[in-house]
Amino acid sequence: MKGKRAKNACGSAKACGFLGFRQLDRVRCDLDGLFKDGIRCLGIIQCGDPLSKDPTQSAKYGTGGLGRLRFEANAEKHTRGAVSAVQVPGNRDSAGNQFFVVVTDQPALDGQYTVFARVVDGINVAQKISTTPATNSVPAARVEIRKVSIRDKPATEPEPFVSTSVEELSSYRAVLTTTLGDITIELFPDRAANHVRQFLRLASSGVYDGTSFHRVVKGFVAQTGHLPTRREPLSERQQSYVRMLQPEFNPTPHERGIVSMARLDDPASASSSFFIVLGRSPALDNQYTVFGRVTAGMDVLEKIENAPLNGEAPVTRIELTGVRLVRQ
Repeated sequence: MKGKRAKNACGSAKACGFLGFRQLDRVRCDLDGLFKDGIRCLGIIQCGDPLSKDPTQSAKYGTGGLGRLRFEANAEKHTRGAVSAVQVPGNRDSAGNQFFVVVTDQPALDGQYTVFARVVDGINVAQKISTTPATNSVPAARVEIRKVSIRDKPATEPEPFVSTSVEELSSYRAVLTTTLGDITIELFPDRAANHVRQFLRLASSGVYDGTSFHRVVKGFVAQTGHLPTRREPLSERQQSYVRMLQPEFNPTPHERGIVSMARLDDPASASSSFFIVLGRSPALDNQYTVFGRVTAGMDVLEKIENAPLNGEAPVTRIELTGVRLVRQ
């Protein structure tokens, strides 16, 4: 991130994506693509060097366009999504064209570099770039900044299902599309309104897409929605919807086909992971929040239950590829 290529890089990408960040809370810059002239695996990605326009100058990437701006101290931290100015080693008053995006928190950089913006959309693209192959921190395949668009800061997007009535919530059905078939779920907002809102919010924003059924216990539960099993990292918007829930325990018995929210030891630790009950389990009653029931696809649930296992994990990944919401 200083005026030279970062060490210990492991990434580059032909692939592109959208990366948007805000400046001064007034405008938004959108970068489609990005050529990164220096990257550190799951650490930072660096770009903006005018020399990187010329592939024959790759040995000098990271050294151009500096020495134009003075250091501007501020209280912003180098946390995930921070956008900061590159500078020449040993000279804080040497920033210029180049900048770097923080992929994972870098507290050692706080107060050393000028943070001037923060990613509001596309940090998953930055992360993807940071983990692809590179030689001496230079991407093996060019990833170019194809376009920079500056636009007014968009209006805040209203959070879905916040004010939806219980009656409206009850009209939704959730169709879980898995690699073994579809499972349809009826929801119980009259028994667990906040859990149903959370589930619908996560489902509609694609949070569950690409997670897996990571735990299957025959005659007990099939569990999915655990975010570490997701194929791709969440976007900033998706991540903002993931939050802990207060319990809404209700007298609905945990019997085959019931859908209930998983949690840790703390009753208020449920967030995204949920399970489908495979057999009557009275020990779960009033300990976990029931919020739905399978109404179609019991044959698919049986396939999941009977899949070969390694301990509690299916030998072959069973993926929840998406959740489709249907109004009745």
